[in-house]
Parts: sequence; structure tokens; C-alpha cells
Amino acid sequence: MATRVEQRQATEARILTAARQLFGEHGFDRTTIRAIATEAGSDPGLVMRYFGSKEKLFAQAAAIPADGPIEGTPEQIAQLLTAALTEKLTDEPAASLAALRAMFSHPEAAEEVRAAMTSQQRQIAAQLPGDDAVLRSGVIGALTLGLVISRHLVRLDGLDASPEELMAVVGPFIEELTTGT
Repeated sequence: MATRVEQRQATEARILTAARQLFGEHGFDRTTIRAIATEAGSDPGLVMRYFGSKEKLFAQAAAIPADGPIEGTPEQIAQLLTAALTEKLTDEPAASLAALRAMFSHPEAAEEVRAAMTSQQRQIAAQLPGDDAVLRSGVIGALTLGLVISRHLVRLDGLDASPEELMAVVGPFIEELTTGT
């Protein structure tokens, strides 16, 4: 039998999963606490008790998980970036999609995306050769963001190709941008 702490943690996890899904599908404004609670098999009162407000729940649900430290040679960095992008193209990144959808109407979400992207770009730029390393890491960030939004939110024609097919096209650009050649 689960302890009260374990039950609470399981309920919080279900609520966060439901919130990520619904915020990602419908955005902040069209997602209600009641809908999140229903999806999580919970009560709206518990959602508010555990998270305090819709805004606080959104902040946790939409927090963009870091890809981890990015270090190595430019070639190794290219491999890390292409692997991370392949993963984002393979599975819909629920937390990221919630933030990406909301960033167009909520400044807090836009700041969350910008902060996460800027941190990653600075890590990359610090290890790339050339005077234009910041520019190239910015282009990599824009390319990644554009592909994820275009595939999972906008659903542009052609981007429903397999992640391997997409990376066959995009991978060489990422490699060229990281090595500077």
C-alpha cells in the first residue's frame, strides 16, 4: 500500500502530465483547471492545493528541461545537437510544446523559452571556433526551434517525414555550423 507521500507524488505527477498535454494542445488561455483535473483523474481542488494557481501549474508544466551539458569538440557538439534534435522530432516534447504554444501570448512563457535557448546557445558558442560562433549557435537554435514548432505545432507539409529523413537534410547544416567550415 502506498504511503500518503507516495500518493501525493503520484497525483502531482498525473496532474503535471495532464497539464503538459493540455497546455501543449490548447495553450494557456483555453486550458482550464477543471479540464486538467478531469484528464488527471483528480479533483480541481487538489490541483489548486498542490500548485496554487493556474499560472504556477503552467510554470512547472512548461519548464523546458535542459538538454544537459554541451561540451566537446565541434564534431562532438554536432553529434550531441543532432541527437537532441532527432529526439525532439521523434517524440512530441510535451513540456516544450506547452511553453512554445504559450510564448506567443504570454510574456512569461516567451522568457522561459528565451532563457533556455540562450543558455544552450552560450554553451555552444563558447566551444566553437571562429569569431562568428555566437551567430552560428544562434542559427542552430533558430533552426531547432523552427523545426520543432513547424513539425509539432504548425504541422507543415513535408515535416511529417521520419526524423531520420529530416536529419539527413538538417544534420549537415548543423555540422557545418558547429565546425565553421
